[in-house]
Amino acid sequence: MSARPPLGLYVHLPWCVRKCPYCDFNSHALRGELPVDAYIQALLRDATAEARAASGRRVETIFIGGGTPSLFPPEAIARLLAGLRERLNLNEDAEITLEANPGTTEHSGFAALRQAGINRISLGVQSLNEHQLRRLGRIHGPDEARTAASALNDAGLSSHNLDLMYALPEQSTVEALADADALIALDAPHLSCYQLTLEPGTAFAEKPPVIPDDDAAFAIQEAVHARLRAGGYRRYEISAWSRPGHECRHNLNYWTFGDYLAIGAGAHGKLTRTDGEIVRYSRMRHPRRYMATHNEGTVAETRLVTPGDRMLEFMMNAMRLPAGVDETLAEAHTGLPISDFDAGRQRALATGLLADTPGRLQPTERGQLFLNDLLACFLEDAA
Repeated sequence: MSARPPLGLYVHLPWCVRKCPYCDFNSHALRGELPVDAYIQALLRDATAEARAASGRRVETIFIGGGTPSLFPPEAIARLLAGLRERLNLNEDAEITLEANPGTTEHSGFAALRQAGINRISLGVQSLNEHQLRRLGRIHGPDEARTAASALNDAGLSSHNLDLMYALPEQSTVEALADADALIALDAPHLSCYQLTLEPGTAFAEKPPVIPDDDAAFAIQEAVHARLRAGGYRRYEISAWSRPGHECRHNLNYWTFGDYLAIGAGAHGKLTRTDGEIVRYSRMRHPRRYMATHNEGTVAETRLVTPGDRMLEFMMNAMRLPAGVDETLAEAHTGLPISDFDAGRQRALATGLLADTPGRLQPTERGQLFLNDLLACFLEDAA
């Protein structure tokens, strides 16, 4: 492998005001005072170790996720970013995203976050229906969401994302479209639009609400997607929609099998080594234990990505993109010759799951609807 893929950095800040009943992320309801200083110090210790692993490679994106990162004050985020710049070779035009919730950010704080170096905010709106927000355990109301979205533009954070969730408990298509219309009216350059699912280990899985069945959920999805297209958004990934030029660079790096460093409790990373080997690793999940452990000791698990796994993992991500990927990118990011994909490609072409597009690996609309079936075409070769 002559050239390694683009490199990003994921930073995990795991605390929330309270745990949402649908959330299966490594997040923890805040009890007591937020350990800002201790956690920032732990993150920067890990960043020092990650800088050695990166070996001078340029970091093109940073994504600060959670949890609810906007619980951390802007001055702490500024200190974190300054420390990361000291340790890592960060591009001058790096995309730096921070997740925020409308109920946890003073709107005047958006300007301070921008001054700290954040140039993209992802705002967890989820719905603009007050009843549904209460069902989802959100701590904000519709008015707070609208005010926060407006404040992003006022702060100069014109590149931002709003989350929209559909197929909510007892939601009708009419209600879902009202949510979509309300979100479109906020005129964000990027929307994340995804279906509520009942994930194992969550409060909703333990005590399930009544949600639309598969047929009803698909009808809602089709209606919402049509409304987003009519609103001028382009779907460039299964759950991501944007105005031209506002695609999320950090997430595109995930979906094209790029590399990403990882710091923070429970953070996951992927790195291509100088010898071409690819490793995935995860950090210690519990925040208190994470803060008490130094440097590489926070890595809880490391695994080598075998050649067969590379093919399957690459396709698992890349086939989320309606436009697919160029064959040369598949070779460059996996280190595999494109001929290794040929048998799986022929099976997927024969079943109408892959488009017959010269020089590209591109799913059909059917292939995206039945992504597991598309991946199964390549599973035999990945064994």
